[in-house]
Amino acid sequence: MSIYVGNLAYEVTEEDLKSVFAEYGAVQRVSIPTDRETGRPRGFAFVEMGAESEEDAAIEALDGAEWMGRDLKVNKAKPRENKGSFGGGNRQRGRYSNDY
Repeated sequence: MSIYVGNLAYEVTEEDLKSVFAEYGAVQRVSIPTDRETGRPRGFAFVEMGAESEEDAAIEALDGAEWMGRDLKVNKAKPRENKGSFGGGNRQRGRYSNDY
């Protein structure tokens, strides 16, 4: 299982998150997604811990807590939705005359 950590300051590093979450148990992995175009962090991260009880303790303690000037949003990560290979199929038809 994984923990979603939202409303992060853009300057947060993996080491910052590891040190905060290590207070609640063994941190297995930290992932901070970045924007494809700019390379900047997107303001959220995922943290994986050694046991579900450790994750629960971290969520309980950190959800809503202020850290680096921001109120954290911390909860169980939801499984990623499969939107298909074309990003959800929101393609506009008929935009050009040869689209048919």
